[in-house]
Amino acid sequence: MINVPAVPTWQLSTFNGLDTNMLYAVLRLRSEVFVVEQACVFLDLDGLDSQALHLMGWHDGALVAYARCFPAGVAFAEASIGRIVTRGAARGAGWGHLLVNEALKAVALHWGRQPIRIGAQARLSNFYQGHGFVDLGLPYVEDGIDHLEMLWTP
Repeated sequence: MINVPAVPTWQLSTFNGLDTNMLYAVLRLRSEVFVVEQACVFLDLDGLDSQALHLMGWHDGALVAYARCFPAGVAFAEASIGRIVTRGAARGAGWGHLLVNEALKAVALHWGRQPIRIGAQARLSNFYQGHGFVDLGLPYVEDGIDHLEMLWTP
């Protein structure tokens, strides 16, 4: 018998479609990773959640992967994906790669295949390059962390 690794169940929701439990899980995961794990004090609630589609990966009842997807003109001139995160305990299973693939599909499904810009943590540039994102040579520091603007084109 072949042992097939478990994968998250994907769910895509508008902000108004998030129930309180889903919203709590999203905010908790983002806080666990972006604030606590990365020791970065910043205001995660940036006012853009209401304009995003929220991509959530669930496994055994827990949120293990998450990203926000935006149409062009919200976070960048192009469509964009942000707050890309996997729970620490879930890393190493390839779920981050699945998350990026699902986010690319979600953008195409809702707004058509088009260029997608991200603000990536510089330490993850190889990860995103593996998904076809190209470093635009526009480095910046956000909340004390080196970032790069990267672009994916269909």
